Amino acid sequence: MLTTKLYNLIWISTSSSQGHHHFVEKDLEVSMAGRVFMITGANSGIGRATAMAIAKRGGTVHMVCRNKDKAEEARADIVKESGNKEIYVHILDLSETRKVWEFAEAFKRKYKALNVLINNAGCIMSERDVNAEGLEKSFASNVMGVYILTRGLIPLLEKSAEPRVITVSSGGMLVQKLRTGNLQTEIGRYDGTMVYAQHKRQQVVMTEQWAKTHSNIHFSVMHPGWVDTPAVANAMPDFHQSMKDSLRTPEQGADTAVWLAISEAAATKPSGSFFQDRRMVSAHLPLAWTHSSQLEQQKFMSVMEDLAKTFQCQSDGNLM
Repeated sequence: MLTTKLYNLIWISTSSSQGHHHFVEKDLEVSMAGRVFMITGANSGIGRATAMAIAKRGGTVHMVCRNKDKAEEARADIVKESGNKEIYVHILDLSETRKVWEFAEAFKRKYKALNVLINNAGCIMSERDVNAEGLEKSFASNVMGVYILTRGLIPLLEKSAEPRVITVSSGGMLVQKLRTGNLQTEIGRYDGTMVYAQHKRQQVVMTEQWAKTHSNIHFSVMHPGWVDTPAVANAMPDFHQSMKDSLRTPEQGADTAVWLAISEAAATKPSGSFFQDRRMVSAHLPLAWTHSSQLEQQKFMSVMEDLAKTFQCQSDGNLM
């Protein structure tokens, strides 16, 4: 119940700027022919809507999905509706940490370019569980998977024209200050929704830090608004029930991710910024206690790097 009240509060805080009256429609009237995109979680919700929008503009899309049947079904729909056959499916569960390394290494060997990476996939666990490597599953998927995939693909992005990395976060992170310890949520009660919100804060920090160390890639992170997706309905049934008539469609939720991925206007904004409704917004509520120091952020990135390296594959990976 407390979680629902918190999310209702965040809804109020993030809804004041919601609205599309300032959108410049010609920003999205562009051809993406010849540009290569990778989208995780691309078979449903925001990821699928993003893939469809990019496919319709002629972009080559690599759909990275966990479920083969659902991915192939989504691909067929996208090809049929867009008329674009340059849509490829890769099967990868981001919570399987070593396999994420293997996938990134194999992708770099097989493909010569990647212009845009969109980190969209995410999960909310109802109870704590661990993966084969002993990592808490939602941390493995939402944070470590994003870290390894992005870090692994940065060399390919840097070799490609006008590279961008977009991460789909959530307004839920506004109630979370960055944690540098207890990353696996081994201590204290496990509240899956709050754990997810912490992971979304960690994604914001990763984006800010990568922007500082890789100046030739445009990094951004965004809040899609409150979107009616199966993940929201399953993880936060009370919130979903009370807000369902006001929730956005996946296409509305995907709009800013698409804008960040393809528009010239987005590339003029400072790298590492947080966006909502095509606008740069603060990653903190007014007078919030959620700010962390540069030292804390650097410590977090160092912990992530050390942990990631322990799972780095030594052998050649096979691209699925």
